Amino acid sequence: MDRFFNEWLFNPTVGKLVAASVALTIVFAIVRLAQRSVGKYIDDVDTRYRVRKFISFLGYASAAIAIATVYSDRLGGFTVAFGVAGAGIAFALQEVIASVAGWVAVSLGSFYSPGDRVQLGGIKGDVIDISILRTTVMEVGEWVAGDLYTGRIVRIANSFVFKEPVFNYSGDFPFLWDEITLPVKYGSDWKLAKTMLRGIVDEVLVGYAAEVKSSWVAMVKQYRLEEANVEPMITLRATDNWIEFTVRYIVDYRKRRTTKDYLFTRILEEVDKSGDQIRLASATFEMVPGSTIDVRLSGNDHSH
Repeated sequence: MDRFFNEWLFNPTVGKLVAASVALTIVFAIVRLAQRSVGKYIDDVDTRYRVRKFISFLGYASAAIAIATVYSDRLGGFTVAFGVAGAGIAFALQEVIASVAGWVAVSLGSFYSPGDRVQLGGIKGDVIDISILRTTVMEVGEWVAGDLYTGRIVRIANSFVFKEPVFNYSGDFPFLWDEITLPVKYGSDWKLAKTMLRGIVDEVLVGYAAEVKSSWVAMVKQYRLEEANVEPMITLRATDNWIEFTVRYIVDYRKRRTTKDYLFTRILEEVDKSGDQIRLASATFEMVPGSTIDVRLSGNDHSH
């Protein structure tokens, strides 16, 4: 028994296994302690998140180096076996490998970052975490009208960045163009209506003007873009039923719904103040009764 115990205790393979286990335990203990300490010294949420992710990355790298160091003298003998096994593993785990490659692309290529609103893999939402294999998104839309949270947290494989387009609503240009339409009856003072809309738009959207212009100038310098009109624009067209005004404007991607609500509220207030000068139109349908068809059947009455 003692001989078996001594052979097992002084076996090089067992010794390396114990050394690797101790090294990994120390590395992960240091990583866990460092991550817990971050919250005490860093108040900014975004910075704290990035520091924790960086510490995790250093931990994984340190663990890999520790294992390679422990088994360095045996790696040469396993080269062929690793090559054959690696080919099989690569085929079986191709989706996992693609997700890791996607994580590298996201990290280095600035596809998106935590806090951005994106549409990825058919899911629209705010990015709340990016791990090696998956991006975690707080979903918006779906059965909820407007750009509001549904409450569902969705985890999407990073490999989707190679399979589908990535829509970023808040990356380099955190604004979106939006539109509202206003139908006005024929016979209304359409010039007054246009002046009224211009005043409301200037009142509601004045706070965005300087920020939008500076963001667009930065976009033009970074990408091959032409100068675009970032000022609110009001156009009209005459339809068969009414005069249709369209207000096109730029808004913060997080405030589309509240801005549209405020615009319509101010429009209705001004329409009420105008009396009958501005009258809103609506579609009316008239039910026309169909013609009456009188069908009479004649025949012989046979009594039995």
